[in-house]
Amino acid sequence: MFALYRLTPTGPQALPWPPAATSLDAATRALPEGFYTTFRTYDHKRRVLGLRRHLRRLYAHLPTPPPLAPAALRAALRQALAAFPAAEARVRLVMVPGRACYALLEPLHPPPPEVYRQGVTTITVDLRRPRPHEKRTDFLRARAALQARLRAEGIYEALLAPWGRIREGLSSNFFWVRGGTLFTAKWGVLPGVTRAAVLRLARRAAIPTRYRALPVAEVPTIDEAFITSSSRGLVPVVRIDAHPVGDGTPGALTRRLMAAYAAYVHTAAEPL
Repeated sequence: MFALYRLTPTGPQALPWPPAATSLDAATRALPEGFYTTFRTYDHKRRVLGLRRHLRRLYAHLPTPPPLAPAALRAALRQALAAFPAAEARVRLVMVPGRACYALLEPLHPPPPEVYRQGVTTITVDLRRPRPHEKRTDFLRARAALQARLRAEGIYEALLAPWGRIREGLSSNFFWVRGGTLFTAKWGVLPGVTRAAVLRLARRAAIPTRYRALPVAEVPTIDEAFITSSSRGLVPVVRIDAHPVGDGTPGALTRRLMAAYAAYVHTAAEPL
């Protein structure tokens, strides 16, 4: 069950879902190129965590005036979500400069509980996004073949490691832990909304935090790792390439931040 809308100042206009598209990515690739952001809803589709940040990032690289003002976008999105027959939704907004704003909706299907209990397997790839601070739909086309490989091989995520240093995931941000200190790359990464929330929670909990991209050669020396995204929250990483992370189970600091994030979203999610 999917839905596609063009968001306008007078409300959402329903459009046909692209033929044969079985995912948000596939449907997005059928639209004109532009900028996008993806998030999930809370509280029966009435709230979103970090919505202001999502919209600020979406509008940051658009010419003036944008196709749709933020207030009109919110109002049209509220109407589209109210009509969407799912308890919660995964939402993708696509802004095509000078042309239109689209909303793509699918029912929210969170990862199964064992993903959070047991952690996931990842691989490193020598790939980078040309403009890391921007979420552009042309990268969805570039990553399609790699995502098909991940599905075929049962790998949860690819970690982008240009020049031998892990900076972020294919559809996530990346964190790692060594000696009780939390690390994440500072440059060459998307300023993820969930990433910012995790860094804020770490500071509140007095967890030492440093900015450093992880050299692939140092993977065997780290204690913990996890990825973050708005739809999935924090997902523990227990294997990178051929190497188990730590003892091969989600680590204590990762579990601590997962619990803090789960509590945080229910108080910090903002109304649409």
